[in-house]
Amino acid sequence: MKIEERTFLFPNGEQAIIRSAGPEDALLVKTHREVTASETHFMAREPEDGPMNLQRITEILDAVTKNERDLMVTAFIGDEVVGDLGVTTVRPHVKYLHRGYLGMSIRQKYTGMGLGSFMMQIALEQARKNGFEQVELGVFSDNERARHLYTKNGFKEYGINPRAFKLKDGTYCDEIIMATIFC
Repeated sequence: MKIEERTFLFPNGEQAIIRSAGPEDALLVKTHREVTASETHFMAREPEDGPMNLQRITEILDAVTKNERDLMVTAFIGDEVVGDLGVTTVRPHVKYLHRGYLGMSIRQKYTGMGLGSFMMQIALEQARKNGFEQVELGVFSDNERARHLYTKNGFKEYGINPRAFKLKDGTYCDEIIMATIFC
């Protein structure tokens, strides 16, 4: 589904257009995800995993656009994606339809200025309207900024997946499992 377009104003006066990315935006989304993977270790991918598959991203964005419940909240500055947030159904089985899974990335240059909170509020409001009863996510245990954002938006920590991520230097990082429940 597509969300209603909005504008976000950064403290420095720069504007971002917040809308749903569609299949026509696949190359911009691909570039964004590859850039954010190289900025920190907080993303599931590493640059060494190679370029993302443009055709697969196009198919995913097309499927989300056509889906009545799944959604994308994407921040654009000109022809550049600077923030990407998706809420998708955990599994397409009756027993799982009340659950959504959230993934999010923001370019480092645009963190700490309220964009993440703005995008999160849009996504959670729309997820609730779309019939999700809870939204879940996983976050690196050492990503304090993201954990704060999620907690501020109603997420609670429910568990830990120990050593979920093995970093390039051979160390491990736990994944914190969080969820927000609407009803």
